[in-house]
Amino acid sequence: MLLGTDPPRLPVALLVRTTELFGIADGATRTALSRMVASGELSVEGGVYRIASQRLLERQARQSASREATTAPWRDGRWIVGIVQPGRRSPKARALLRSELSRARFAELREGVWTRPDNLGGAPTITGDTVRWFSATPMGDPSELAATLFDMDGWADRALELEDRMGSLIGPLESGDRAALAEGFVLSAAVLRHFQADPLLPDELLPPTWPGQALRHHYDRYDAAYRRVLADWFAEHRSGD
Repeated sequence: MLLGTDPPRLPVALLVRTTELFGIADGATRTALSRMVASGELSVEGGVYRIASQRLLERQARQSASREATTAPWRDGRWIVGIVQPGRRSPKARALLRSELSRARFAELREGVWTRPDNLGGAPTITGDTVRWFSATPMGDPSELAATLFDMDGWADRALELEDRMGSLIGPLESGDRAALAEGFVLSAAVLRHFQADPLLPDELLPPTWPGQALRHHYDRYDAAYRRVLADWFAEHRSGD
């Protein structure tokens, strides 16, 4: 709920009511919130919880950016290439580096060599001085290279599946059916995760039936309907407190 709220702060009553949709007891929710405050993930003031962890704030920012899918012009067919610098690293450091490069939507061409088309605003910021960056133009067909590096078919298939699932819920939600709230919440989270897996490739490298924009368009409608029903449901429960 907090990751999907901007700014990421909500009163405890709303958080408790929302988890009740999933059969989670009031006490369990409050205990979880207290533990998240103790661990530094959340802070609380006056009964209002907000995200305090930089990691979670960055995750929310990535989620929002993935939904917007903002890209830069792809000029001259340039790609960015990152070469991991040699040196001993702990397994944790290696995993962190791979995670950061993957989140930045880079694909591994071979061990220690990561690349993508240069349409996301240049080289990403990576923890430590571990990657040396180059600009290059691949020889051969860039579409074939992109198809080799990025699982576009898998992403598109999953996008169509999620679109179908939203289609089955949008009618009940737009009619105000509160029975769809629990399933709708899980589906919303799945769509937002899928946006983050979108490689955001230039249009020139995408197949003509790429479903990225259609999925985002349908999600905007779906999300608006979901939030209206959730707000009505919470208002009714709050009035009964």
